[in-house]
Amino acid sequence: MEAYTSFAQVYDLFMDNVPYDAWCTEVVKILGEYGITGGIVGDLGCGTGSLTERMAAKGYDMIGIDSSADMLEIAMEKKLESGQDILYLCQDMRSFELYGTCRAFVSRCDAINYILTREDLVTVFRLVNNYLDPDGIFVFDCNTIRKYEHILAENTIAETRDIGSFIWENSYDPVTQLNEYDLTLYIRDEGEGEDARYRRFTETHLQKAYSVEELKAAATEAGMLWLDCVDADTMAMPGESTERLLITLGERGKRPEEKIPAGED
Repeated sequence: MEAYTSFAQVYDLFMDNVPYDAWCTEVVKILGEYGITGGIVGDLGCGTGSLTERMAAKGYDMIGIDSSADMLEIAMEKKLESGQDILYLCQDMRSFELYGTCRAFVSRCDAINYILTREDLVTVFRLVNNYLDPDGIFVFDCNTIRKYEHILAENTIAETRDIGSFIWENSYDPVTQLNEYDLTLYIRDEGEGEDARYRRFTETHLQKAYSVEELKAAATEAGMLWLDCVDADTMAMPGESTERLLITLGERGKRPEEKIPAGED
């Protein structure tokens, strides 16, 4: 089943512990360090637009890109409520197309882990590089191998909210570095208390774990510059306990000084 179909209806309710405000502050700080204080910024795997909305409120011209029409429907509802001028595109990050370039791209909440092959990862990085302004940057996070092996592993996560509950069963294969999430949702359809009736939905999600070395090699093959890599939770250098990386890549290929002079191969 396509990911984020049924779950899209209640995604924000079950993700209420995600620190979007802090993530926005971190991203804005990093962009500012590279002189990017405004302009067009693409949000890859934007989901329901929680980070996209916050970035727009900071003055960036946001483009939200996601392959789930159901998630983007929620994002559009937020846009209508906030009045932010955000462009949302229902496109796969492995093949997205824009009419121009962006000052930067961002991607948070492990969207990159949904890229399941190294070839596709290189493709995403190449596309980002292609659609970046000269000296633009790409800031994204990524779950670590340790998180899949030791935190998620074979564990089951279950949570309950007023509208319903979900059960998230994990299964990680260290050989393929793929993590399978079997998601079961029970969403209240009608009634209250003992008279409540629930509908059951199921989804299966796959994510790929990448080492720092694999990410760096893919970025290099795609022609991008490896600028920084920190622990996304502490903003310090990654260590053995790091569960999520925050990586900054730089655009390469549009600088005049790097162009090959005429007559040279």
